[in-house]
Parts: sequence; C-alpha cells; structure tokens
Amino acid sequence: MFTGIVQAVGKISALDRRGDDMRLSIESQTLDFSDVGLGDSIAVSGVCLSAVEVRRNGFAADVSRETLSCTTLGALASGEPVNLEKALLPTTRLGGHLVSGHVDGVGQVEEVRSVGQCKVMRFTVPAGLARYLAAKGSVCVDGVSLTVNTVSSAGFEINVIPHTLERTVLGNYRSGTAVNIEVDVVARYLERLLSGGASVNSGGIGRAFLSEHGYLQDA
Repeated sequence: MFTGIVQAVGKISALDRRGDDMRLSIESQTLDFSDVGLGDSIAVSGVCLSAVEVRRNGFAADVSRETLSCTTLGALASGEPVNLEKALLPTTRLGGHLVSGHVDGVGQVEEVRSVGQCKVMRFTVPAGLARYLAAKGSVCVDGVSLTVNTVSSAGFEINVIPHTLERTVLGNYRSGTAVNIEVDVVARYLERLLSGGASVNSGGIGRAFLSEHGYLQDA
C-alpha cells in the first residue's frame, strides 16, 4: 500500500524487452534505497512494482504484459521521468489516501490552465470509471494523491499547487498526456456491496441484510 505522496522523481535508465514482458530499470539521485530489499514494492507513476534488483541509486522491476497493456509503462522511453514512492510503513504519515498501486485505467489530460500560481487540470477517463469519482473525494493520478474538484460523465478536474508541480511529473503535463488513474479503493468496495456481489446476498444491501449482520435491533 501507498499514500500517494510522491517521495522522488526518478528516470527510466533502461528498458529490456523480454518477449511480451519487460524489465524496467529506474534511477533516482534523491530517493534512499538503503532500506529497499528484493521483492519490496515501489510505486512507479502509480503502478506497484516489485524490486528484482536493488542498486545504490536505483532498482529494476519486471513488468508483465498485462501491466504494460493496462498502464502507461509500456509507452515509456529511456530518460523519461517517473514518480516514485516506497511502500508505506505502519509508522508512515498517511498524508494522502490509501493507494494500492493497481491502476484502474489510463486517462488523458484534456486541458491545463493557470489559476494564480496553481494549475487546473481536466482529465478524461475510460468509460465507466467516472462513476467512482466524487467531488472533494480522492483520486490517484500517476501515483499522486489528489482531491477532485469537479466531476462529469467523462472525467474530472483537479487543482494542483506549485509544490506538487515542482516535486512530481505533473508539472510536465500537456493536453494529450496519458496518465495512470486509480480511484479510491473505498468506492470500488462500496459498489461491490451495493451490487449484491458474491460476498453479499443476491438481494444486495437491504433491511434483511442489515438485520442479519447486526446493524438493526428490535425496538
């Protein structure tokens, strides 16, 4: 799990295609890798990857065909910047929101405009993904925890402060930029409950379900 608070911006140092998969090597001069071990998770622009090699100033991770097809990692080139965050610890400040590093879809920057010192950005998302977004709720864009300003049937809008623009890759966004989108995990589980999935009786959540699970008491 992650918080969506980017710890460093790294860069792609090598891309080794291995059939349908790829070994991705990443370097950073500012992220401390001394406490990273083999198998540890690191979010790369919002994608949870497992370190298979660890070096003083970087690491390598294997990326499957599935991940390449569902995220922006397959379109990266050597030298491109990426947001980095190590997996959270029990003592970590939860400054953003709980992020799994499991991308829900690839969105696109539609507009970037200046408002004072900030940037307002509008994104479109794949069909069906906007229903998980709520005004003043949380969304993760390329591994960055952000607050949603407004939502529409096609996407959402955010406001990005100068600090975030300087410390992440969001400052490089232009119209047409592809981004990894992860919605709030609570929204996914809530939909599962309300739809009456396998973990809930086929009737969904109703008075009978609430009573059965101890949420209602007789007067």
